[in-house]
Amino acid sequence: MPIYEYRCRKCNKEFEVVQSITAPELKSCKFCKGPVTKLMSVSSFHLKGSGWYVTDYGGRTAPVSETKASETTAKSETATEGSASTSSASSSTSGDKS
Repeated sequence: MPIYEYRCRKCNKEFEVVQSITAPELKSCKFCKGPVTKLMSVSSFHLKGSGWYVTDYGGRTAPVSETKASETTAKSETATEGSASTSSASSSTSGDKS
């Protein structure tokens, strides 16, 4: 059965009540008999196991071969950019010496 939280508007105390879903809401505080309001609280419900995803939309992960291919491509592009900037830097440095 769910646990509902209430706050008294008169004494400002918060308390929890175990109620069925179909049970009517409480109308009075269990401490001072003042009017109460139902609070919205964070749920501790968490799905665990191999069949559940952390996010709502779990997607397929790329196969290992595709992942490695994209990493290799990214590394070669970075290496090409790095060598291009190194050669341009060396040419500008050699031009200063002349």
